[in-house]
Amino acid sequence: MTETQTRLDERYGRTARSSRNNRTIGIVTAVGFAAVLGAWLWWGGVLETPSQLQYRDVGHTIVDETEVSVTYEVTTAPGTEVTCAVQALSASYGIVGWQILDIPASERWTRVFDTTLRTSEPAVTGLLYECWLP
Repeated sequence: MTETQTRLDERYGRTARSSRNNRTIGIVTAVGFAAVLGAWLWWGGVLETPSQLQYRDVGHTIVDETEVSVTYEVTTAPGTEVTCAVQALSASYGIVGWQILDIPASERWTRVFDTTLRTSEPAVTGLLYECWLP
């Protein structure tokens, strides 16, 4: 190599030392990224809350002008208490019946419930509004 080429390489960081520094910085960055990614995956996957809750409407029956029966299914881990809100709606989608139910813990994963709601006006539908873990 000529002296001019050597000076240009030193000036613009193309020496063996700068090459090692770049490689070291790349390795440290990759290891840091892998550590952060691993910690995030651990936090999101392994440390997830063990209690899971799923719920769905099964159907409804209009008993008479002041009552509607709502059938719904709740799936949760055995030994978990659940609270659910059940509602009845009028033809104009107004809430005409509402009830909050505390469902005690059970040894079964999936259970089906039937709740009768009293309504203030004739209802056209009854449905499970939402369930949550207390």
